[in-house]
Amino acid sequence: MAALAAAHHRLLSSSSSSVASRTRCRRSTTLSFSYPPPHGCSGSRAAFRGLTRAASVGGGSTSGAAATSTPALSLEELRGGCTSWTWRGMRVNYLVRGRGPPVLLVHGFGASVAHWRRNIGVLSESYTVYAIDLLGFGASDKPPGFAYTMETWAQLILDFLDEVVKRPTVLVGNSVGSLACVVAASEDTRNAVRGLVLLNCAGGMNNKAIVDDWRIKLLLLPLLWLIDFLLNQRPIASALFQRVKDRHAGLKCRSGLNRNNLKDILLSVYGNKDAVDDELVEIIRGPADTEGALDAFVSTVTGPPGPSPIALMPRLADVPVLVLWGDRDPFTPIDGPVGKFFSKLPSELPNVTLHMLEGVGHCPHDDRPDLVHDRLLPWLQGLPAGGAV
Repeated sequence: MAALAAAHHRLLSSSSSSVASRTRCRRSTTLSFSYPPPHGCSGSRAAFRGLTRAASVGGGSTSGAAATSTPALSLEELRGGCTSWTWRGMRVNYLVRGRGPPVLLVHGFGASVAHWRRNIGVLSESYTVYAIDLLGFGASDKPPGFAYTMETWAQLILDFLDEVVKRPTVLVGNSVGSLACVVAASEDTRNAVRGLVLLNCAGGMNNKAIVDDWRIKLLLLPLLWLIDFLLNQRPIASALFQRVKDRHAGLKCRSGLNRNNLKDILLSVYGNKDAVDDELVEIIRGPADTEGALDAFVSTVTGPPGPSPIALMPRLADVPVLVLWGDRDPFTPIDGPVGKFFSKLPSELPNVTLHMLEGVGHCPHDDRPDLVHDRLLPWLQGLPAGGAV
């Protein structure tokens, strides 16, 4: 599904590049939410990379640092450690490991519990780690005709805290998972959310979360409606879905990489190319072969974008927030509207701590887990103790 998301965005960006580039370079904005944005304004991007040295609090420069070896759990260990919880009659897959204050890991679009393979072992040494497959992803149910929304995922998270964890919990999310955590925290009425950790937070569930610029909306909204219409024609969506999977299968019989296959897409969003291994490809590809995966993809891409973190974050002034941002992210770049918002947030909200991660892509926890752990573990240790929900 990650490959299909990128293919969907490429169709969008190729049809709108001229107006987007004119508007973008005048106002230094980018279509930069859930999927790869058009490129441009390289001067602005270079200027924002200076934030990687200025915005990091309590950590030295990571420039030129070699990736340290972080113990990773195997797919067999991860799958063997999973169980299920029934939510509104649907099966939700999750893993629990370790002892201590609870932490809940929430993956991004097209990912699953296994995407936290490099983090669960380290965190579970001091914390009770829960990792969940959002409905529609991983091994969780993908019910036919289900309408996926950010609000639905947020409610699932809150109900999981209430029924399974039963203690105030730190939510850790990546991309769309970060946004689901923000929505959940904003709707939390029982003090179930003890803290938030946001790894390259998405601006919306899909590309409808575009910047508030009438020139871009004027041209792009009709195109988005057309894409929605085409993807809702099952033969068209099914053909696209199968085409991407067939291209990935071609890796098995050809040497070298086809620019359109899944591994290349993953390489484009990771700063540390060594982290893009065959296991990662399987983590993303495997669930796409399960029943209901196509419907989940279409619903996510064509559904409403959901609440914006820009609107929600000011409501969370009483929740400790750690923001970790990879500066090489092509999906939500630091010089895009969401990246700009989060980069200045610590100066406006004292509960927010920001660390820029130099040379890191859209999935910092798997890209450079050592850098994430160096900042996450001390922050977790500094949180006040939480009681029962």
